[in-house]
Amino acid sequence: MELASKYNPAEVEEKWYEYWNRHRLFSSKPDSREPYTVVIPPPNVTGVLHMGHMLNNTIQDILVRRARMEGKNACWVPGTDHASIATEAKVVNRLASQGIKKTDLSREDFLKHAWEWTDEHGGIILQQLRKLGASCDWERTAFTMDDKRSESVLKVFVDLYNKGLIYRGVRMVNWDPKALTALSDEEVIFKEEHSKLFYLRYKIEGEDGYAVVATTRPETIMGDTAMCINPNDPKNQHLKGKKVIVPLVNRVIPVIEDDYVDIEFGTGCLKVTPAHDVNDYMLGEKYNLPSIDIFNDNGTLSEAAGLYVGQDRFDVRKQIEKDLEAAGLLEKVEAYTNKVGYSERTNVVIEPKLSMQWFLKMEHMAQIALEPVMNDDIKFYPPKYKNTYRHWMENIKDWCISRQLWWGHRIPAYFLPEGGYVVAVTEEEALKKAQEKTGNPALTMADLRQDEDCLDTWFSSWLWPISLFDGINNPGNEEIKYYYPTSDLVTGPDIIFFWVARMIMAGYEYEGKMPFKNVYFTGIVRDKIGRKMSKSLGNSPDPLDLIAQYGADGVRMGMMLAAPAGNDILFDESLCEQGRNFNNKIWNAFRLIKGWEIDETASVPEASQKAIHWFESKQNEVAAEVADLFGKYRLSEALMAVYKLFWDEFSSWYLEMIKPAYGQPISRSVYSTTLCFFDNLLKLLHPFMPFITEELWQQMYEREEGESIMVQYFKLDTYVDVPYVRQFEVAKEVIANIRSIRLQKNIAQKEELELQILGTNPVAEFTAVIKKMANLSELTSVETKAEGAASFMVGTTEFAVPLENMIDVEAEIARMEAELKHKEGFLQGVMKKLSNEKFVNNAPAAVLDLERKKQADAESIIASLKESIAALRKQ
Repeated sequence: MELASKYNPAEVEEKWYEYWNRHRLFSSKPDSREPYTVVIPPPNVTGVLHMGHMLNNTIQDILVRRARMEGKNACWVPGTDHASIATEAKVVNRLASQGIKKTDLSREDFLKHAWEWTDEHGGIILQQLRKLGASCDWERTAFTMDDKRSESVLKVFVDLYNKGLIYRGVRMVNWDPKALTALSDEEVIFKEEHSKLFYLRYKIEGEDGYAVVATTRPETIMGDTAMCINPNDPKNQHLKGKKVIVPLVNRVIPVIEDDYVDIEFGTGCLKVTPAHDVNDYMLGEKYNLPSIDIFNDNGTLSEAAGLYVGQDRFDVRKQIEKDLEAAGLLEKVEAYTNKVGYSERTNVVIEPKLSMQWFLKMEHMAQIALEPVMNDDIKFYPPKYKNTYRHWMENIKDWCISRQLWWGHRIPAYFLPEGGYVVAVTEEEALKKAQEKTGNPALTMADLRQDEDCLDTWFSSWLWPISLFDGINNPGNEEIKYYYPTSDLVTGPDIIFFWVARMIMAGYEYEGKMPFKNVYFTGIVRDKIGRKMSKSLGNSPDPLDLIAQYGADGVRMGMMLAAPAGNDILFDESLCEQGRNFNNKIWNAFRLIKGWEIDETASVPEASQKAIHWFESKQNEVAAEVADLFGKYRLSEALMAVYKLFWDEFSSWYLEMIKPAYGQPISRSVYSTTLCFFDNLLKLLHPFMPFITEELWQQMYEREEGESIMVQYFKLDTYVDVPYVRQFEVAKEVIANIRSIRLQKNIAQKEELELQILGTNPVAEFTAVIKKMANLSELTSVETKAEGAASFMVGTTEFAVPLENMIDVEAEIARMEAELKHKEGFLQGVMKKLSNEKFVNNAPAAVLDLERKKQADAESIIASLKESIAALRKQ
């Protein structure tokens, strides 16, 4: 088949992806082979592909494709996450654009709209991953709210409740006033802000004086129920046992004492608002203080505030400053920098709020999940994240698992008519339990009311490695026994608590063992100047546009060249261009080989014999290095090693060494061996660049329908002739020096040169190669080099190239004189600086050293040029 002159990724990629799918080459079923299992970190069901997904899924695909070629039964399970908060917000926005409020709809009607949205947008991202070449077993595609996963979630909730690990109670939670739901601590992002510190005057009851409180949130004074001082604070001793009056509100509150108060902060007086600060809440519990919730769920002030009712909290902050000032109750305002918690999902400031929620006790979970990571049963790459993991586990808080949303797994708790509740997986079980609990067999489902809340999205994804193989509903089934624990998890460090830690907990709780053996943490994709890529900054390219422009293989390579494990990726589009150029290099190398005429009877030239022996060892050496790097999850370095092997060693050296003279044929033996090497290179490259490697592998020989490079077992010989490989590095240096002389002296490649070796020849083994590659007539060992010869050192050996009659003397003198003039001008500039007393006295030592080095180097080059010009003039 005629090979196109140019590589066209668009044609090739679509063709082979369809071929792989048609022949079910991504499909996996349990068999006698060693399993290699990867579960996809499920992207949001209504999401679209971004650069972070590109990186993460490229890495997973590289690992999966390599495992297949190692003879393992590779199973990469795809799926999506229902993403409660994000998806519900999108559905609410769409309804609002149609003039419909969520509150106007019943739960059932709202969920119809949510499922419509999911059906419309869901799975787009999985379709996009196909463009990248992702070799997922698409027949296994799962969704966190499909029947199997939903049943698993409800069963786990009921089981943990029955074990006494899930409880319901009023606790201080992080409240998102936009999404109108509680959040876990891990869903709060703290940002440093330039705020104000307001000093408020609280009148001391029955006296003329004031106690002054410093606060960043004057809008919460309507919820104050006490003032607190440190009993050891000398400046506030006069307030002990007193009462103070809340400014504007005029409520009388007690002064309590607790050493929690920081004597150094502000005035040492703390306003205590138990309903709106987690630390105040603890003080409220300790001293039995009343709690006044002054905020509505949407962040406006409630009737309980008594003032500013219905106004937004931040509008109130501006207004109350003016009102306190007018009332003479604002002592001063200072600029202040503090950290403010924002909702990770909606990017609004969270509000600490007392709320009835469901919680999962985490102490037991942390105990079972900490040790396996600390003792490397589960390995983290890079290992620095073990400390982050340990710190979180040792300071863990109970997990708030309920969300005030309708889109998600509804909490399987059913409230009874006379109070209390039962927890059950199905309505039938709930009714039976309710009848037993109340002793009333006449109860019907109409008498029960299911909890309105749904579960935190992460409560389904923490079961992902188990629920994908139906391990909760069907414990010990064939697939869970074969595929679990999974092999590698590839994810971002930003979800180490949300997801990684919790999957480890669920794994040990429900399977008694780890959910995965290794965790590879990717870095954050940033632009070339270090900013995190985001839509708002407009610095994130559309991955599909990149694929259209550079081809999937080019983009995969561009991503991986910049992607060391755990470190941020400074992405530059020029890396994709480098990837595309590499595709073209591979393509052109294949066209060159295929274009040679073959002579069945020709003998093998000595240079080709040497080249074959050298490259066989070199490829084996690099293959062993790549295997070692894969074992350490240093994939970026592994790709670079294969890249150099192909571009430098194979294309620039091996092919040049065996290439027949123009118009001449190549021996069948050399041609076949070269194709064999090319086949090995394609297999080494395949995990990184699946499309071009499949295309060329198929073109190498006639293949059977259904054959593919991706399922070829591949392992190279471990033998490496190390001395031979090292000696050839010396030969390469000799050749490079001769080529450099040709360039400097303007000697055409077709002109034969002689090479003189002063002393023992360190490259005698490669004489035939050097003669061919440098176009030499002969290599001779001499005691003294020819006069006027250009010489160079390689190691401790001097080599010389006689130049008599080889160069245009006048042209060479003119070139050297021009260079001499330039160097003398440069030296003059340096000397001017060094003769300037002011510069010499004030410049740092390092700068002076650099200038003196420039002087010495320039003087040395000038002397050498003068010597060379004089020698040429003698000729």
